[in-house]
Amino acid sequence: MTIVVTGSIATDYLMVFPGRFADQLMEGKLDKVSLSFLADELEIRRGGVAANIAYGLGCLGHAPVLVGSVGTDFAEYGTWLADHNVNTDHVRYSTTRHTAKFLCTTDTAHNQIATFYAGAMDEAREIELAPILAGLADPLVVVSPNDPDAMLRHTTECRELGVPFVADPSQQLARMTGEDIRDLVDGATYLFTNEYERTLLTYKTGWADDDVLDRVGTWVTTRGRLGASIESCERATMTVPVVVPAGGTEPTGVGDAFRAGFLAGIARRFDQERSAQLGCMLATLVLETVGTQEYRVNPEVFVERVTSTYGPAAGAAAQSYLDDTLVKESA
Repeated sequence: MTIVVTGSIATDYLMVFPGRFADQLMEGKLDKVSLSFLADELEIRRGGVAANIAYGLGCLGHAPVLVGSVGTDFAEYGTWLADHNVNTDHVRYSTTRHTAKFLCTTDTAHNQIATFYAGAMDEAREIELAPILAGLADPLVVVSPNDPDAMLRHTTECRELGVPFVADPSQQLARMTGEDIRDLVDGATYLFTNEYERTLLTYKTGWADDDVLDRVGTWVTTRGRLGASIESCERATMTVPVVVPAGGTEPTGVGDAFRAGFLAGIARRFDQERSAQLGCMLATLVLETVGTQEYRVNPEVFVERVTSTYGPAAGAAAQSYLDDTLVKESA
């Protein structure tokens, strides 16, 4: 299986506010919010949902195809991704705009306030998937947050071509209309949301949970410390717990890593529970690391932690997976 990851490619500016956002919000004045948070820390990192997912897949030995739109400032970033097993041949370059920028501040309760500058991402709507997919064996297309018109174009092409796709609307749920969300989700092999996005999706579409499940193959919901739930019309809901983090935590990119691990398992023909376990393990590696693409997969430690969390059978599966697929990176 070849995983084609479409979506945002960006540079992240990650800041830490040493307090709680909630303590700064005054009841009765929320219609006139004017706040500036003095951050103690700043990290400038590579990011973007599609690039983060592709990086995670590359770290687990796959060679995902990244599809998105970037600016002429992408050269160094592109080399980084290529060095980590990501195929960037189908990334589109804008001649007039910068690569997208993500500015995010995290408080001590792990709440986040973020702004996203789309830049070159707005030109992703010009990308046609058909020529890309024509040369790939058994493709699965991930439609992650991107220019909304690009997301809708990609899902439409997948339906027309009969190519399975993953709907991962994430941050773009806030911008898209209910009609657009329905068009994006309908027919997806997998749908990914977190808990808040799940509620927003049903609210804006007017669909109940059962209506969504009637339209997708599997609905995966990440629930923070409570792990991930996996639902479909064909089987009872399954919950996979998290791998408990060691040391400090920084949540940016955790959901992207979970998706990468889950999809890596699916590509390996693992069942959904085993795939979610890989996703949870990779998510914890990101949680323990500042930056969405700064973690590494140490096979021995990876297997040990999977085993201690999910049991010997899960550890054996992870070991078999890594033995077969992992591409060892140079330091």
